Amino acid sequence: MITRKDFPERFLFGAATSAYQIEGHCFGGAGPTIWDSFAAQPGKVANGETGGLACDHYHRYEADLDLLKGLDAYRFSTSWARVMPDGRAVNQAGLDFYDRLVDAILARGLQPFLTLYHWDMPAELGTRGGWENRDVASWFGDFSEIVIDRIGDRVGSTATINEPWCVSWLSHFLGHHAPGKQDISAAARAVHHVLLAHAEAMERLRDRGQQNLGIVLNFEAFQPATPQDQPAAARFDAIVNRMFIEPLKKGRYPKPVLEGLTPHLPENWQDDMSRISAPLDWLGVNYYTRQTISEAEGPWPNYTMAQTNAPKTQMGWDIYPEGLAETLQMLKTDYVEDLPIYITENGMAWDDTVHNGTVDDPARSNYLFGHLAQVSAAQADGANIQGYFYWSLLDNYEWAFGYEKRFGMIHVDFETLERVPKNSYYAFKSWLSGQ
Repeated sequence: MITRKDFPERFLFGAATSAYQIEGHCFGGAGPTIWDSFAAQPGKVANGETGGLACDHYHRYEADLDLLKGLDAYRFSTSWARVMPDGRAVNQAGLDFYDRLVDAILARGLQPFLTLYHWDMPAELGTRGGWENRDVASWFGDFSEIVIDRIGDRVGSTATINEPWCVSWLSHFLGHHAPGKQDISAAARAVHHVLLAHAEAMERLRDRGQQNLGIVLNFEAFQPATPQDQPAAARFDAIVNRMFIEPLKKGRYPKPVLEGLTPHLPENWQDDMSRISAPLDWLGVNYYTRQTISEAEGPWPNYTMAQTNAPKTQMGWDIYPEGLAETLQMLKTDYVEDLPIYITENGMAWDDTVHNGTVDDPARSNYLFGHLAQVSAAQADGANIQGYFYWSLLDNYEWAFGYEKRFGMIHVDFETLERVPKNSYYAFKSWLSGQ
């Protein structure tokens, strides 16, 4: 088994969360989000649940941050709807909260890793077209400036957007996330406008002298179910893994993506690519699973995910640590060369329960250390990986799954809000201390 000593001395280990999933959104002047609107639609979110209370991190952040003792960094996000409840006016109480939060992170010797947007767009902006409206780039730029002007002097790193694929494709083509559309034209516009918003924020923050700027993308390992399914697997790879990194690093969309999206992309979209492909300081990589791909009948992209006999998480996702090293090698070879990479999310959901005051979750510990071994292997192969963040610190609001899926190293009782560290938490802390 690998040890902490197998990683460079300055390699960062941390945990990650997001604002809407843990803070509680029914206080502090926060406004409604597109997720509140989505959950109000019958059948969209398990039990119609929202992040109204979540983990009440808004009031309990000091004790929650104490749980990070022994780690190096904490990745958190700012809620757009808390800072700008209607997308226009600024809520000073929201900025005050993030001001206190960053100070509390620093007081514990942790490096604050900020993600500006983790899916909590103000509902009012959603009614104005949301990510389908080209004006969203300007709206997001305004939000980015407001946040950075308040806390940018103390954050160690800033990501513009978390998982553009989920913001656009999962939400506007597959319909699983807010706003829940299944419309290829809406999806194409959202794909492009998410990238444009990232570019707008990067320009504005660089103008303010902000450094260490990046973006966080999600990736999945994949394999064709049979040799005949290789074309379908290539389309899957283009859409899930390359649809954002290719514009960001090469100023173009992958050809298999253009086969389906060209008629639906915004007019003169090519004119934006030089802005979108402006240099990054680092790339965030979120990795969880592998998919097995088969051809499917119907219109583009005409692939489907086949079931496998691989061990699964509570989400039904294959556990495949080797896919993380495969992904990192692909990125190094095809896109980023020696650009710094952080593993910004990696973790698993499990049906955790408390017995006699403890939560025994050996599957999560195995998942964690199995993936850390793959990070070490990728480093040995030359990937410039500088940190790893486990997802997530706390059990939380898992979007369309409500509160049913538990990713945290800390168990949260969503009735009493009691926190109980799981055995994986103790295993990780012990590993970090070399004990």
